[in-house]
Amino acid sequence: MVRIAEILPGSIAEELRLRIGSRIVRINGDPVRDTIDFRFMEADGRLEVEIQDPSGAGVVYEIEKPAGEALGVVPAPDAVRECANKCVFCFIDGNPPDVRQSLYLRDDDFRLSFTYGSYVTLTNLGPRGFQRLIDQRLSPLYVSVHATEPEVRMRLLGVPRGGDILDRLTELVEAGTEVHTQVVLCPGWNDGEHLERTIDDLWRLGPNVLSLSIVPVGLTRYNLNRPVRLLEPREAEAAIEGVDRARRRARSERGTGWAYAGDEMFLAAGREVPGPDYYDDWPLTENGVGAVRRFLDDAASMSPPPLSGKRIGIVTGTRMAEVMAPAVRRLARASGAALEVIPVENRLFGPTVTTAGLLAGEDVRAAVQAAGPLDAVLIPAEALNDDALFIDSLPLASLEATLPMDVVPAYALSAALDAL
Repeated sequence: MVRIAEILPGSIAEELRLRIGSRIVRINGDPVRDTIDFRFMEADGRLEVEIQDPSGAGVVYEIEKPAGEALGVVPAPDAVRECANKCVFCFIDGNPPDVRQSLYLRDDDFRLSFTYGSYVTLTNLGPRGFQRLIDQRLSPLYVSVHATEPEVRMRLLGVPRGGDILDRLTELVEAGTEVHTQVVLCPGWNDGEHLERTIDDLWRLGPNVLSLSIVPVGLTRYNLNRPVRLLEPREAEAAIEGVDRARRRARSERGTGWAYAGDEMFLAAGREVPGPDYYDDWPLTENGVGAVRRFLDDAASMSPPPLSGKRIGIVTGTRMAEVMAPAVRRLARASGAALEVIPVENRLFGPTVTTAGLLAGEDVRAAVQAAGPLDAVLIPAEALNDDALFIDSLPLASLEATLPMDVVPAYALSAALDAL
């Protein structure tokens, strides 16, 4: 069942005087398991809705409405289906103590895959749960494959299941489900000939496999004792070459790149990220595929406002700082400002973690204070959650209160400079 968290004004639910805190138990005799069930069921034109009010009393409403019209109920968030795997590269095991509580949640929930693009392994779905994906046409899904060879995948996942991923993907794509796939590349585990096999197997599933992104394993100082290690530059280069071979075939046969190496793969190899044509319609930016190119193109295309005489700091991770430097120098000349890249070493997770989205507020504060007098400092908005908390739970407001300059969070450099 789902709990009613909000009633929209002017809606059917308001007209029926449904109450916040009530639970929707069944619709047309079928149990309502979660929000996705509710959204599918409420679309019918004739509804028999069984409600349990906050006191526990049951009420049944018979409703006739235009098919597709919503009832005007906002359900409370569903309980998250958690991960039962023991992946050798699990990033959550690399979390330090005292970070945001949400970061300890091991989600492996197909509903989050469908609604938010989270990658799932499909290992915690029994036959009925898997059939639901097909029956409700939940598409596209985002699936962490890692390897298609059963033994290799089960070793990576750390559990004696999940080796049937090709069978499951075949069933999904034959039912019309579209799938984005992912490989977290672990040297000595699923690279080399194993990666080639995975690429070929996924390609043969046909065009309903929309993409394959290959990203390097990430480790923190809290899980460096794992049996996996970071990629060396030559290994990252070899993986990129394998992806490029797959891309040439995909361009020739389907007119799309299909396979994409993540930004961190290019940085690990010491290579420049590709141009915008590499990323097609940018389907995987949230998965670290194309975000660096978007930043560079944004910086190259902007005409900065006149900022003569101002000294502005730009906060980022250590690896991205090197990539940003040429673009920032050009913008400094064009704006008349003294723009300074402030690389922040990640003392929370350790120096192996270089992405800006995982910067701790305390690390940002220390780096900015060490940079000297500034008129403003730009910080990556992706380092904050929806409650304006850094990953170490430091509120943005606390950072602003202890720094003497303006603090401007932004996803794009152009938007940040325009805001000054």
